[in-house]
Amino acid sequence: MNKETKNQYVKRTQKDYSMSFKLSVVEEVEHGSIGIKAAARKYGVQSHSTITNWLRKYGTFDREYQTSLKMSETPEQKLLKLEQQVRKLEKQKASLEQQVYESTEKAIIFDMMINVAEKEFKIPIRKKHSPK
Repeated sequence: MNKETKNQYVKRTQKDYSMSFKLSVVEEVEHGSIGIKAAARKYGVQSHSTITNWLRKYGTFDREYQTSLKMSETPEQKLLKLEQQVRKLEKQKASLEQQVYESTEKAIIFDMMINVAEKEFKIPIRKKHSPK
């Protein structure tokens, strides 16, 4: 009878694992000292997808955009990357220069409108500061 209960499948839930246990497994996998499936076997976790979910929830590494091996960039790749950054910054600069130009034009137009309103309605709109 005792042998039957040992071989019997026990369904586990997320609540069966403590937070510290989850974080220690995630940390070990993220440091690269063990793989996901190996960690599942080592710690007796029911499925590797459970550890994958823990990595998504508690991990600090973005696995979606990571390549399997980090290769060093060639000088040509570095140059292309820098050229792309330069183009992006030039576009941002042009956009900001356009915004400054439009702001300056608006300020000039508003000043002209105030001048016209003061002359037509003979009301002092701008405050005149007296020297102290």
